[in-house]
Amino acid sequence: MFIGREKELKKLNALYNTDVFQFPVIYGRRRVGKTALINEFVGDKDAICFTGIESTSIQNLDNLSGAIHRYVGGLGTAPIYPSFQAALEAIFELSVEKRLIFVIDEYPYVAKAYKAFSSILQKLIDKYKDNCKLYLILCGSSMSFMEEQVLGYKSPLYGRRTAQFKILPFDFSESRKYFSGFSDEDMAIIYGIVGGTPQYLLQMNDSLSVEDNIKENILDPNSYLFEEPGNLLKQEVQKAALYNAIISAVASGSTKLSEISTKVGEETSACAACLKKLLALGIIKKEVPFGDSGTKKTIYAIDDNLFRFWYRFIPKNLSLVQNDMIDVAYNSIASGMGTYMGAVFEEICKQYLWHLNRMGKAPATFISLGRWWGNDPKEKKQVEIDIIAECDKDTAIFGECKWNNESVDISVLNTLVYRSGLFSYKNVHLYLFAKSGFTNGCVERAEELGNVTLVTFDNIIQDL
Repeated sequence: MFIGREKELKKLNALYNTDVFQFPVIYGRRRVGKTALINEFVGDKDAICFTGIESTSIQNLDNLSGAIHRYVGGLGTAPIYPSFQAALEAIFELSVEKRLIFVIDEYPYVAKAYKAFSSILQKLIDKYKDNCKLYLILCGSSMSFMEEQVLGYKSPLYGRRTAQFKILPFDFSESRKYFSGFSDEDMAIIYGIVGGTPQYLLQMNDSLSVEDNIKENILDPNSYLFEEPGNLLKQEVQKAALYNAIISAVASGSTKLSEISTKVGEETSACAACLKKLLALGIIKKEVPFGDSGTKKTIYAIDDNLFRFWYRFIPKNLSLVQNDMIDVAYNSIASGMGTYMGAVFEEICKQYLWHLNRMGKAPATFISLGRWWGNDPKEKKQVEIDIIAECDKDTAIFGECKWNNESVDISVLNTLVYRSGLFSYKNVHLYLFAKSGFTNGCVERAEELGNVTLVTFDNIIQDL
């Protein structure tokens, strides 16, 4: 069953219906659903689909020849074209008279195996684009390669693409579509564990409890997800051990470059290079306090929920897992899930505010959103604000998010009121987000202030 990607499919089909040469580029990290999107789009349309492999140019040419042979209805063993240029030119010729989709999946493998491939493709595009109906799709999982060697200005293909699609993991609302058996709270926890990567969501079973999903799909050494973070790093980077150490350092609270460098025992330049790669892969994110354009306060955090969950809980419980003490390991995880879910709930609340913004239901349309931390000059201590969204130079939204089982009381609201006053915005709207509702005192105070919106997790579920 194919889920989501409605906007991407709509755009791909709109390009297809032009009936002229089109060249969309599709890229994104592994497991995010690029091939599934292409397969859904191609459907029963005329298409030659070829997937590059990490092998020699001869093997890739052999496979491409076979894909062409199958399309034209050839019988028996496929004749191998004498060169990539001959094979590609045959495909362009087929598209002169009719609409034809040509997909090269895992394009970086092909281009790395045969260095002249992109140049050949560029020359054929320039030769045929005005008189053919080819719909050429290049797809790849190597983010840096696709951005530099396909989309970058130094690439032979630069300027030839007609569209590009960076495929990202699903947000919380989209991830919910995969399941009908989880309660809303359990679905939030599942999202917190595996995020919105389709391949990871498919490992979860909504006929099981969250506890059983963690035990069977995370803590079982034979499960897909137990080895996934390590396997993905090995596929994407060299010196995976260093990357593993850096992610572990970030997960344990070393969030500044200098702290990470000290923790892993490597020069800051080496760590910075690894962090750049992890940023491109969507595993790590870089943050600065909202409104701060400098770099001195830059911190790093784990952006992918599966990596965040795994590095938070698995290493310290690894001995228990390896000695088949799964129940004990689970209890250790369960005791920390309340704290862990705080940041997940913050992200869900941010997604909710962006949803309101798109729908025109926010108190004012905002142009940027983030979180803030810094010095409180009055109390002379470091403080944080979960959410700040700026609408214009005079107007902003401030938010606080609480994922706990107790009702949020008036003290939380008063703190948010106070901290919003650390900024010079004239028009301020406050949002309090709560998993379990609000005390009567908090509700009365919000009504009294008149610029406060109280949002429960149930409210978020109803609106998304």
